[in-house]
Amino acid sequence: MAAACASPAVPRRSLLLSTAAAALQPEPVRLSRGASAAPKLRASPPDAAQAATAAAAAFGSKEEAFAWAKSDNRRLLHVVYRVGDIDRTIKFYTECLGMKLLRKRDIPEEKYTNAFLGYGAEDNHFVVELTYNYGVDKYDIGAGFGHFGIAVDDVAKTVELIRAKGGKVTREPGPVKGGKTVIAFVEDPDGYKFEILERPGTPEPLCQVMLRVGDLDRAISFYEKACGMELLRKRDNPEYKYTVAMMGYGPEDKNAVLELTYNYGVTEYDKGNAYAQIAIGTDDVYKTAEVVKLFGGQVVREPGPLPGINTKITSILDPDGWKSVFVDNIDFAKELE
Repeated sequence: MAAACASPAVPRRSLLLSTAAAALQPEPVRLSRGASAAPKLRASPPDAAQAATAAAAAFGSKEEAFAWAKSDNRRLLHVVYRVGDIDRTIKFYTECLGMKLLRKRDIPEEKYTNAFLGYGAEDNHFVVELTYNYGVDKYDIGAGFGHFGIAVDDVAKTVELIRAKGGKVTREPGPVKGGKTVIAFVEDPDGYKFEILERPGTPEPLCQVMLRVGDLDRAISFYEKACGMELLRKRDNPEYKYTVAMMGYGPEDKNAVLELTYNYGVTEYDKGNAYAQIAIGTDDVYKTAEVVKLFGGQVVREPGPLPGINTKITSILDPDGWKSVFVDNIDFAKELE
């Protein structure tokens, strides 16, 4: 993968203040369902309370709620996490991982800076959102977060480029344990792991976020029913005592996915304070929150517009405490205009 030069930042008002700033209370957003799908337009609710009431009465049964969640226009938008030196991380991601700097903003009154990087525009690609909180140069990644995945044409060549640029290679190229896919592992300056996968011609190079869970079947059920995802595949590796499940909103070779990993006998993990959340687009945050509640999920921010911005969001926790934020597709599309 050839290294890409950072593009100039595009200043514009964010639809959120900080997704992972000072008080460690992240909440971000982005848009649509396939790698290039356009959002389905609809009229915004005239009143938040009215919309919430309508959503609560929208489903006559769990079956109706599940059917709506599966038909909703959703896509993984971006993943948010904290770094100790944002310029150092941008340099590594652009020079070693071949990402582009899509935009960067400094919010001195809130004492944080963040940057969006990826392999394509935010309206149709999965991207990363880095957050630097003034004066905080180190975070605890914890044991629960696993890695990010990047798909490339040639793993060996990519690893050599990363090594030549001073990157840390922690696993040399070779077949994955229990499989045939060629992979390697590298670490960024903060210690976040990146799995480099050989997948030629993919439209979505930033392809995975891996999180560890304490009960895989429980996690699969939650993401299927409460979040409307599909179980794309599940693989058990008894020799190495782990099982993985790929969850997402479209085929794994064309969309970013959530990789859930269960290690035999481990039911809880320390999550640290570095990783924040994943953002997901939806056509209706009010109905989304109701679906999550119907299937036993925890809504930690009730749906509604953000003060002063009017972008509608809702935030939830999965059974293992991992956070997701759903954002209104039309509101996000307006922000990108």
